Amino acid sequence: MNVPADPALATRVAEIEREILSRAPEHDIVPTLDRVAAVLDMLGRPQESFRVVHVTGTNGKTSTTRLIEGLLREHGLRTGRFTSPHLHSMRERICVDGHPVAPEVFVETWDELRPIIELQDAASQAEGGPRLTFFEVLVVLAYAVFADAPVDVAVVEVGMGGRWDATNVADGEVAVLTPVDIDHTHFLGSDIESIAAEKVGIIKPGAAVVTADQSPEVMDLIDERCAEVGARRYIAEVDFALSAREVALGGQVISLRGLADRYDDLFVPLHGSHQGDNAALAIAAVELFLGAGERRLDTDTVRAGLAAVTSPGRLEVVRRSPTILVDAAHNPHGMAALRDALADAFSFARLVAVVAIFADKDAGAMLDLLEPAVDHVVVTRNSSPRSADPGDLGAIAAEVFGADRVTIMASLPDALEAAVTIAEADGLGGGVVATGSVVTAADVRHLLGVTES
Repeated sequence: MNVPADPALATRVAEIEREILSRAPEHDIVPTLDRVAAVLDMLGRPQESFRVVHVTGTNGKTSTTRLIEGLLREHGLRTGRFTSPHLHSMRERICVDGHPVAPEVFVETWDELRPIIELQDAASQAEGGPRLTFFEVLVVLAYAVFADAPVDVAVVEVGMGGRWDATNVADGEVAVLTPVDIDHTHFLGSDIESIAAEKVGIIKPGAAVVTADQSPEVMDLIDERCAEVGARRYIAEVDFALSAREVALGGQVISLRGLADRYDDLFVPLHGSHQGDNAALAIAAVELFLGAGERRLDTDTVRAGLAAVTSPGRLEVVRRSPTILVDAAHNPHGMAALRDALADAFSFARLVAVVAIFADKDAGAMLDLLEPAVDHVVVTRNSSPRSADPGDLGAIAAEVFGADRVTIMASLPDALEAAVTIAEADGLGGGVVATGSVVTAADVRHLLGVTES
């Protein structure tokens, strides 16, 4: 993330970020869209000035969002992209034509929106309600930026869930559902049916729905929602499918059957079979958006769009000699994908994991899934106050790995140094993977001087 060259501008951006961060955190969902809708109404409903592709699911949302946006941009459309969470700066969440919102635009837009947001805050508090949350403010900012740009299409990732997510004030003409699994149980429900019931809320009347292959319980809810609102749905492995996949240097080469035709020998510079599945979802979504699933996309354009895609913090190589990877896996489903991708794409004489996990996550299940993929684990904490105590996490890890395969370090920099030492102990090509949270991935990127997102 480029820091503004003008010190005064950089200071102002930092001030705004602190001001927005002072609000209720993004994981603090209030089940209403009224506050966001009220602000956007006062702004003239900017979310209606561009077309929308809306993406939800449990894992793979950010990568799929970036894949869809890259393909649409390669097809000549001016794009907006909204993702969460960010790695280094909240400007990463709001991108126009693939680039984070310019600091000047960020400041100018905030200065225009702030009085209106404060007006709605006052109205809400007068009725005993809260101010707009951190996430709600960012959604308002994003939709205002996209309208002012102006963009042709915004590819929007939900923050959490779907039905009550602040992004859902916009109507996606294409709704995309990546795999749905258990996560955020405090907010979305403790079983997969409750979670899926929230996520299908992004499916709007008349929309086209493209979904990963889901469990029967989830698929039943998708079908019920589609029938309720008259949406058309297309399912991976039924209506479109990945037909071939080979690991390649820096990523993978895939072939697939799309909705309109076949697309062969496409290079995707992302690791893991799940990213091949995400690419298939993205292509189907773009086929629906550009031609209702009936018009073949130009293969060279698809190749160029996929080849340029990045997904920072998702099994990303951030250093060589030794190889250090970061991955934002933060729940069991994500950790299973990481485990499989490590076996699929990398070969290390010794692989050491640096793990910091939020205290409210199922650390035992995550570590159990990671255990077969690594030789040793160094547990620590990341920069978030939600991070689990290293001692507590270490006790869980010892039960999974055995005490001789666990090192406990109080700080992440020390943990990373210890992991490198262990990985290089015999000089036979060891590696390190840092995981457990988006914050863990971001902290390690920052420690190693990697700030572009």
